[in-house]
Amino acid sequence: MYHVSFPGLGINELPVNRVAFSIGSFNIYWYGILIATGLLLAVLYAYFNAHRYDVDASKLMDCVIVGIITAIIGARAYYVAFRWDYFSAHPAEIIDIRDGGIAVYGSIIGALIGGLIVAKIRHMKFLPILDVTMTGFLIGQAIGRWGNFFNQEAFGTETDNIFRMVSEATGGKGVHPCFLYESVWCALGFFVLFIVNRKIQRYHGQIFYLYLVWYGFERMIVEGLRTDSLYLPFQILGYDIRVSQLVSAVIMLAGIILLFINRHKNDGMQGRTFKRNYKKSKKRG
Repeated sequence: MYHVSFPGLGINELPVNRVAFSIGSFNIYWYGILIATGLLLAVLYAYFNAHRYDVDASKLMDCVIVGIITAIIGARAYYVAFRWDYFSAHPAEIIDIRDGGIAVYGSIIGALIGGLIVAKIRHMKFLPILDVTMTGFLIGQAIGRWGNFFNQEAFGTETDNIFRMVSEATGGKGVHPCFLYESVWCALGFFVLFIVNRKIQRYHGQIFYLYLVWYGFERMIVEGLRTDSLYLPFQILGYDIRVSQLVSAVIMLAGIILLFINRHKNDGMQGRTFKRNYKKSKKRG
C-alpha cells in the first residue's frame, strides 16, 4: 500500500494498492487490468472506425488477434532482453507480467510483426491498417500508463513543479510523474489524429507517420526524466544511452522524413474514401 500525494495540485494521501483483488492466493493487479482495458478500447475503436480508413473490419480483427499475442510476447521479450543480467538469474520470472515489466516499444514491434504478417496473408494494404491501429493504440497507451501509477513506477527525477508526485516509492521526495505526462500526451494525440483523419488526411499512411512524430517526440523528452530506463549494454561516444530515448529519436526522425517525402501525395482520401465511408456510416446509423 502506497500513500500518494500531488501537493501542487492539492491532492494528498491517496491510498494506492497494486492489487485490485485476489482469487485465493492469486493476486490480480491493477496494472494488468488497466493494460487490458486500454487494449480492449483500442480494439473497439479500430473495429468501429475501420471503414473510415478503407479497411475491412472483419479482416482487421484477424490481424488484431494475432497482433495482441505477438505484442505481449514482444513487450516482455524487449524488457527481458535489456534486463538480462537480472532475468538470467531469475528465469522463472520471465513470464510473470502481472505486476509490470513490459516495454511499449516491444509491444509495438511485436504487434506490427504479427499483424502485418496476417495482413499479407489476407491480402490487405498495410498503410491503412497502420493508420487505424496506431490511432487506437494511443487510447491503450493513455489508459495503460496508469498501471504505472498503481505500481508506483515509471516516475522521474526530483522536481518542484506543480505536477510533482510524492509517495513512499519516491522516498518522500517530489518527482516527475512521467506516466502522467505520457498518458495526457497520448490522450491528446488520439484526438489530434482523430480530427486529422476526418478533416485533413490526404493519403494512406499519413496518420501512421504523424503517430511516429507525435509519440516519438514526447517519449524522447520524457524518457530523459525517468530513473528506471533501460540502457544499451554498451556506450556510444562514452555515454550511456537510454534505449527508448534512442528509439524515440529514430522513429520521430523517420516520421518527419516520411511526411516530407509524401507532402505532395494525395490519393483522394478526403475526396473519395472519406465521403464514401461517411455515406456508409450514415446509412448504418
